[in-house]
Amino acid sequence: MGEDVRKMMHRHLGKVVAGAAVAATATAVMIGVTLPGSASGKEGSGGGPQGSAAEQGQASRQLPGVVEDAPEQGRTGTGRDPLTDDEMKRAQTLTGGGGFRLSSEDVKGAKGPERLSTDLAELGPDEVGAADAPRRAEVTYYDYKDDTYVTKTVDLGSGKVTGTDTQHGVQPPPNRDEVMEAARLLMDDKLGEGLKKDFKDATGKALTRPDQLTVTGFVYRAGEGNPGPASVGDCGAHRCVRLFTRVVNGPWIDTRQLVIDLSARKVAKLT
Repeated sequence: MGEDVRKMMHRHLGKVVAGAAVAATATAVMIGVTLPGSASGKEGSGGGPQGSAAEQGQASRQLPGVVEDAPEQGRTGTGRDPLTDDEMKRAQTLTGGGGFRLSSEDVKGAKGPERLSTDLAELGPDEVGAADAPRRAEVTYYDYKDDTYVTKTVDLGSGKVTGTDTQHGVQPPPNRDEVMEAARLLMDDKLGEGLKKDFKDATGKALTRPDQLTVTGFVYRAGEGNPGPASVGDCGAHRCVRLFTRVVNGPWIDTRQLVIDLSARKVAKLT
């Protein structure tokens, strides 16, 4: 009988010791976890989580954040650094002037081509890794006078235009000026009456300027699975866009079935 009692007491004592060990381990884990915000249910006087005295002392010694000015941009970049503002302006001046400007037209029909992008040109295979690799810029244009996509390459060191590539039927994404001109053409066309009516219904105001809309434009090409009447048959050779429009800070207005031919300055409906 006494032996049975001793065995029962031994098993009970083992459970108590094991349970205490588990509790101590759980407590240690909980101490090591920091709950975000006020999820712990304990907040200090500042509204944040209650920290230890050491943590509070460290926080009090931290200096307030300082917003520093961006480093001054150099006139000339180095290696494969992005083009500086000065380099971009210089490249655009060197490639967009002279006879090219006089013989070309932008999206509004004014003298000079429509500039699309200015980027650092890729290096040739024999130039990669060279310490004296040249810095060249590529400036792309769309010439509305004859619907050509023009890429001009300029050596920023010598200031010479080293290459000109002209292509027909190439239609990169439209720039901001082209999108806004497309919106203006749509507003002036009879097919834009629905856009103006929907704008009036949504705002109670008349739509008189493209900047009353938030507009995104995408290139439209005839064929390639795109349904469309004969009036959009030149799209691809011509520069055509479709618009996604919405009231500024307001609802969308569906104009997806309308195609604006920026080259011909006409609007067509797909269905």
